[in-house]
Amino acid sequence: MLPVSRPDAGLSSQGIADIAWPVADAPHTPEIQRAIAAAREAQRAGRRDEAVRLYEGVIARGGEQPVALNALGVLALARDDPAAATGWFRRALAADPGAPELWLNLARSLRARGDDAGEREALEGALAIDQRHFMALVRLAELFERTGETAHAAERWSGVLAMAPLVEQRTPELDAMLDHARDYVMHQQAGFAAALDTGLEAARSRAEPADRRRFDASVDHLLGRRQIYANVCAGLHFPFLPAEEYFERSHFPWLDRIEAATATIQAELAALLTGDDSGFAPYVAMPAGTPANKWSALDNKLDWGAYHLWKNGVRNDAACARCPQTAAIVESLPLADIPGRAPTVFFSMLKPGTHLPAHTGVTNVRTIIHLPLVVPPGCSFRVGGETRDWREGEAWAFDDTIEHEAWNRSDFPRAILIFDVWNPYLREGEKTLIREFFPLADSSGYDLRTAAGD
Repeated sequence: MLPVSRPDAGLSSQGIADIAWPVADAPHTPEIQRAIAAAREAQRAGRRDEAVRLYEGVIARGGEQPVALNALGVLALARDDPAAATGWFRRALAADPGAPELWLNLARSLRARGDDAGEREALEGALAIDQRHFMALVRLAELFERTGETAHAAERWSGVLAMAPLVEQRTPELDAMLDHARDYVMHQQAGFAAALDTGLEAARSRAEPADRRRFDASVDHLLGRRQIYANVCAGLHFPFLPAEEYFERSHFPWLDRIEAATATIQAELAALLTGDDSGFAPYVAMPAGTPANKWSALDNKLDWGAYHLWKNGVRNDAACARCPQTAAIVESLPLADIPGRAPTVFFSMLKPGTHLPAHTGVTNVRTIIHLPLVVPPGCSFRVGGETRDWREGEAWAFDDTIEHEAWNRSDFPRAILIFDVWNPYLREGEKTLIREFFPLADSSGYDLRTAAGD
């Protein structure tokens, strides 16, 4: 933590350091020490003329003492003589150039004289000694704001805000200053965002949606309008694959084929649901004694129900027999095929009011496909920084190792067909190696999670 005494030691309401600090040539004789003590006492008591006389005596007898020179500069500012103060502070810096507080005092005197360039040079002198000097950052931000250099001001105010948690002692004045810093940075960012949105409007309108997606995400992240999410894999994390939230349709030319079969698949789902036994089971089924967690509200409940045609690479022949056309259509697609792991194909049902909390999947070697079948208004899905509404018959592909969550805010059930295919960025040789890896991992008893998700 940064103690207030370090960045703001001895600072008066005008930002002037008026106490001693370690210096290169501190007084050594008892006589000089007594003279400085007497001068300080006179200064604290408000006997300024006496204090000036005593500090000048210190210099006359002890040479260029930075403490005395600084005090004379402080007293000169107190009598509204910034030109004289500048002279005293420069002499103090000549004797002790490594004291950032002296640079701040010099900056204050130059500010009083209206010398913006000199003030900036002095503040940069303090930062050249300590780039984390809190008050130097504050004063430089104020200077840039005063001179209309908004980008520089916002940059420095951002630095102040970044350092604020390190300050040990907070005061109402400090909190008010930090509130101003936040407002200034937010206002500057809003102006920058508006300028970018306006300036890029024509170029964006000419670009294809696929060309805008990643560019827009980069700009929105820069402006603080969204996060960029990385892969989080509970199992095998295959490196160097692009971390795409929603994949481009061009990777999956067969999506049109599955979408064209929407009505057929909907009819088989409806037949399941109208029978005496739909076959749906809770998707979340945790072992007894599992500690409470974000899934507890869904544990062993049909709020999130699943009807599996394939699970962890194993075909459920009885389930497929009840939905033969759906099974045939899915089998014609390039499903992920990992022994004991993939494909997984199932109908996913969310009851009204159900929320699936943010979570991540197991391995990024898969891509998850959603084909929405029954979607009342108010049903949406977030992957990373992008939230979309499902639309019946419009499939999409996403990476489930990027944080995602789902909502059914309607008064009716929502149903989706979900299945997994290979990550489109994998090479055929890599797929072959992955197929070899998982059976070996399983036979060794190594714990690799096998869940798939909505």
